[in-house]
Amino acid sequence: MKGKLKIILPVLLLVLVGAGGAYKFLLSGGGSAKKAAPPKVAGELLPLTPDFTINLDGGHYGKVSVALEMDGGIPKAVEGAAPSLKENAVVRSVVTNDLTGLTTDELIQRPTREKLLTQILKDLQTKTDEKVTDVFFTDVVVQ
Repeated sequence: MKGKLKIILPVLLLVLVGAGGAYKFLLSGGGSAKKAAPPKVAGELLPLTPDFTINLDGGHYGKVSVALEMDGGIPKAVEGAAPSLKENAVVRSVVTNDLTGLTTDELIQRPTREKLLTQILKDLQTKTDEKVTDVFFTDVVVQ
C-alpha cells in the first residue's frame, strides 16, 4: 500500500499542477501574450505656428502655444516650411476669438483652462473641416 501511495501521490500532484497551468493559460487568458494598451495620444500632433499673442481683459496680454491632435495624420509640409492646415486661417481665428478678452485668471487657472480647451475643440469641430480630436496649450505666458 505504501509503495502505491509513493507512486500515486506524485502523479496526482503533477496532474493538479498541469491542470492549474492549463486553466491559467487557456481559460483565463493568462498566456504570455499580453494585450497592448491603447495609445494615450491616438492621432498625430501638429503645433500651430507662430504662437498666439492675445489681448486679455484689463490691458493684459498673453502668449499661448497651441498644438492640435489630428485624426488621420498631419498634412505634408512644403519643402523648407512647417506643415500647415488647409484651413489654417480659420483655425487661428477660432483660437484667437476664444481666447481674446479673458481675464488673466481664466487663462492661468487649470479648471478654467481645461474648459477653454474643450470650447476651442468644440468650435474647431463645428467651424472647420479639419479632423481635430484634441487641443493642447503647450506654453502659456500672461503679463
